[in-house]
Amino acid sequence: MRDSPPLEARVLFSRSPTAADPESAWQAAGALERGAAGLAARTLERLGVRAPLAGEPDYPVALRDLSDAPRVLFVRGVLPERSRAVAVVGSRAATPYGLAQAGALGADLARLGYTVVSGLARGIDGAAHRGALEVGGASVAVLAGGLDAITPRHHAGLAETLCARGGLLSEQASGPPPFRWTFLERNRLIAALCAATVVVEAAARSGALATAACARRLERPVLAVPGDVDRETSRGTHALIRAGATLCESAGDVLKVLGSASTGGGAAPPEVRLGGALRAEPRGVDEIAATAGLAVDETLALLLQFEWAGAAVAVPGQRWRRAGS
Repeated sequence: MRDSPPLEARVLFSRSPTAADPESAWQAAGALERGAAGLAARTLERLGVRAPLAGEPDYPVALRDLSDAPRVLFVRGVLPERSRAVAVVGSRAATPYGLAQAGALGADLARLGYTVVSGLARGIDGAAHRGALEVGGASVAVLAGGLDAITPRHHAGLAETLCARGGLLSEQASGPPPFRWTFLERNRLIAALCAATVVVEAAARSGALATAACARRLERPVLAVPGDVDRETSRGTHALIRAGATLCESAGDVLKVLGSASTGGGAAPPEVRLGGALRAEPRGVDEIAATAGLAVDETLALLLQFEWAGAAVAVPGQRWRRAGS
């Protein structure tokens, strides 16, 4: 076997929980298993899928925070840095209100330079992905099945579009999701990839709540969009808010949470630094720029983006304040 394990060995490794590495998985496999792995590998190669092992440069650093991080991933496209990614998740049985909120959040976060991460499911997930793409932004889908078996099938076209501006990721080598609980397992990857998780709509037993729970275990911010009190898909989000999740009315709320959570100072992304510099009281561009540690021209450009995204408000006298204050 070559120094870098071939794709078929990595496929076998993903299917062999007791194997120490791809080579030992290959050596222990029988002819039928090797044949199936080779067939899957050829399909994945045609799709342009790569399979980084934990510890290799292409493996997302953010996933290493998981105690049960996948030993090998299957990836198409480009994955974001954790600081530049926000998860937007929710119910498959979404209401028109929820779809509109998810689409707007996806679009506004994308305008602000964030990659929107979700699960490609019907309802909220699909709306968030499309919202980001419609404004020319990037989005990433984390799948419960293999990248050669897009689920649901009617989102195959959406998945292809994602690969042009973002990407797809799975811990399954190939085929449809093997078990119903595989969908819940993949939710930990969505939470781990992102700086924050926003739940738009969720029933009391929604899988989106598992994503939020994982984000909390990783000590990453959780936000929830409020809904009608008599609607089933509001029960989960309202429970999150009662339990301490930040109420989310716009992308501005996400930026505020990321700004307060950031401990990187000048190393934080410009959008996060600007979000942290905005106050309830209006201030001039020069003062905001100095607080954020940004150039005035960059600050002004970002403020315009924040205004479009509903995160900042311009007031007379060329001053700006935080939205919702």
